[in-house]
Amino acid sequence: MSHTSLTCFYCNKFNVSLSVGTKTGYKLFSVTSVDKLDCIYESETPDVYIVERLFSSSLVVVVSLSIPRRMNVYHFKKGTEICNYSYSNNILSVRLNRQRLVVCLEESVYIHNIKDMKLLKTLLNTPSNPSGLCALSINHSNSYLAYPGSSTIGEIIVYDANNLSTVTMIPAHDSPLAALTFNSSGTKLASASERGTVIRVFSIPEGQRLFEFRRGMKRYVSISSLSFSPDAQFLCASSNTETVHIFKLEQHGPSGEEECPTWGSYVGKMFSAASSYLPAQVSGVMSQERAFATVRLLVAGQRNVCTLATIQKLPRLLVASSDGQLFIYNVDPQDGGECVLAQKHRLFGEDEDKEEGVESEGSEVTVPVQACPSYAATVAIPTTGPVTTTLTGYSEDGGAKKGEVIPEHEFAAGPVCLDDENEFPPCFWDTESGRA
Repeated sequence: MSHTSLTCFYCNKFNVSLSVGTKTGYKLFSVTSVDKLDCIYESETPDVYIVERLFSSSLVVVVSLSIPRRMNVYHFKKGTEICNYSYSNNILSVRLNRQRLVVCLEESVYIHNIKDMKLLKTLLNTPSNPSGLCALSINHSNSYLAYPGSSTIGEIIVYDANNLSTVTMIPAHDSPLAALTFNSSGTKLASASERGTVIRVFSIPEGQRLFEFRRGMKRYVSISSLSFSPDAQFLCASSNTETVHIFKLEQHGPSGEEECPTWGSYVGKMFSAASSYLPAQVSGVMSQERAFATVRLLVAGQRNVCTLATIQKLPRLLVASSDGQLFIYNVDPQDGGECVLAQKHRLFGEDEDKEEGVESEGSEVTVPVQACPSYAATVAIPTTGPVTTTLTGYSEDGGAKKGEVIPEHEFAAGPVCLDDENEFPPCFWDTESGRA
């Protein structure tokens, strides 16, 4: 059974980063051109199901099936472990930016200060979240965290991870949540439910609904990823079907009308006027925008992640699938339509496919309940004696209470400065365009 982990892409002005975890290890990739996929690091740490890289830096967080309750933080360029933390239950997801590191368990969330890895807050007794669904804004000035507020309906809790306080609760969907993502500035949040028919975009921190997109009316699907373009003008969504949708977040004038009226806008006004005479369910469907552009994948049923990026000065859609392939498509930002496949790359070789046991249909990661104590032997042994932090002593009733640091949390040789810009250079930002 395959347990390939496809971590969300990170895009900046110069390249795209992708992390992939497999049964035989994990790899970090960089895409600087359509025809070139560079593997910048490869580890033989086995059974990795979570691998999160801090943007395009040398810091990477890894969780292995052998010890699913422990998170290891590495400086992969030096081949050294910075610290490791253990929790009261299996780790389901990890999110990080330059201010915070968030660890999500099924019924609790832990928020760390990334400067020294101090545990700042523990959110206990959160609604059951077996998939570890959560999103953290990459903008550290707006370190908003979003996670499910209910296990039965699509409520979203928006939490300020900087000020450690709840911001708002958004009643987003009628059915449980399946996907969440922030735009790069942390001012918009997109969501999808387990039905997968409607995708909604909300303003942050207000929680007001801005856009509503329909990816289908009849067939329920499983949305596997959502991602905004760097300028937040487009939103892509992939699922367990063969189609990836790209939606355009149309900008309107102050009056709420389009600045340049088109034939389509007049038709839209006609529908809007008619909708006031129709039942709410029907009028809601009529007001929803459909996909601006689409991609038809070669294979359906594979778990995948998608992102929108600018590569070689042109807009591209990237889709990485659990069978180890990366597809790069050209996107027409003016007319949309069917995207054209520009290039295809392999993320791991045929031998690894056999090791992974890749099947035609993607299968979920199965995390064992019992941990194996042999993981330490699989990591690089530091030669310069870096700071190593181990967090232990969690009680069985949910972990550290009231956000206090566990007594066994000790620093070997001073603070762990994970945001040191000399070690982890900041991401480049284009001040003229406001894009990463």
